[in-house]
Amino acid sequence: MSVEVTTLKSGITVVTDTMPHLETASLGVWAAAGSRDERLNEHGISHLLEHMAFKGTRRRSARQIAEEIEAVGGDLNAATGAESTAYYARVLKADVPLALDVLADILSDPTFEREELHREQNVIVQEIGAVADTPDDLIFEHLNTIAFPDQPLGRSILGTAKTVRSFNGAALRDYLARHYRAPDMVVAAAGAVEHAAIVADAERRFASFAGPASQNPEPGRFGGGTHIERRDLEQVHIAMALPGVSVTDPTLYSMQVFSSVLGGGMSSRLFQEARERRGLCYSIYSFHMPYSDVGMFGLYAGTDSADTSELMRVVVDQITGLAETMSEAEVARAKAQMKAGLLMALESSGARIEQLARQMMVWGRPIPVDELVEKVDAVTVETARAAGRALLARGKMATAVLGLGSGLESAAAIAETLTRRAA
Repeated sequence: MSVEVTTLKSGITVVTDTMPHLETASLGVWAAAGSRDERLNEHGISHLLEHMAFKGTRRRSARQIAEEIEAVGGDLNAATGAESTAYYARVLKADVPLALDVLADILSDPTFEREELHREQNVIVQEIGAVADTPDDLIFEHLNTIAFPDQPLGRSILGTAKTVRSFNGAALRDYLARHYRAPDMVVAAAGAVEHAAIVADAERRFASFAGPASQNPEPGRFGGGTHIERRDLEQVHIAMALPGVSVTDPTLYSMQVFSSVLGGGMSSRLFQEARERRGLCYSIYSFHMPYSDVGMFGLYAGTDSADTSELMRVVVDQITGLAETMSEAEVARAKAQMKAGLLMALESSGARIEQLARQMMVWGRPIPVDELVEKVDAVTVETARAAGRALLARGKMATAVLGLGSGLESAAAIAETLTRRAA
């Protein structure tokens, strides 16, 4: 197996996957801290910190950070999630030490200069405004708030204009010191890399990260309810959610298969019935988002205001029907799609480091692909149906509707019948 793992003296985990056929490498640093780790007065600080990491260190200006990577043909990026934040680069084989040095520099020695901070706060406020102007993004902000009310997991990762503008350099340093600690961090590299070299570099460059693991975030609690917002839009946007399962739940793969059969692609029941047969929408899909302790099973559709009620009746019928009538052929197709996705990830160094980092943070070890395939293969028609029945039996529903027309309340009411049917 080409995957190797080493725990540094500091407690940071280094995991690599050498792919000898590649001339490029992807590498990144993951911190097990995201928006759900924020205190009430820190709403949006995880995302702001991700932005500010690129805005200057004692050794490099913001421009130098960008130019040094791009001068060798590489790229540098980052992403903030609810439970982790990632900083990653892709470069040619010879430039791996440079990329690792830049990644270490931006996390261990950021300056948070006042002028750069003010500029980036403005950038994020523009990003918040862009989401508000994009209904198929905004609808999920509302859905999360309804699904996980009055808790960090339900708040927007971006924060609000007010909270983002309230942070200063001291607040950023405090958050960084509390959450970016060695036991909660993973350095992952894949492609044209040598494990021993990455370990040696990481040992030297990340030596400043120390301390015990940070405290676990507030447990997630699925709430439920309805949010209806009238806006002058061409379509009505509908999103609904039910309590899903956590990433470590033994029924996870059965739940993923249920979601795939319901609305995971062009062959799914929702796509075929709502779009292909009835022409009620352009976009419709389902998803399952597992977190460390809770999950959210969701669905999105955009439709004409005149079709909202009919579309929601189709959605309710398809979900309840699937839990009883899912076929062997549908399960086999969903499993094939899942296995293809797992295997395709092995061909991309970028996808591979993301997969490895997530496995290390959740399981504490890299999961062999054969083991993942076995978990998928273990799903049967009955376990997938059971996952669907359990989903409906939990008795909670979150619904968000955005648009104009007389059918918004009716659409939300029809969605609510889903859990009543199951009862």
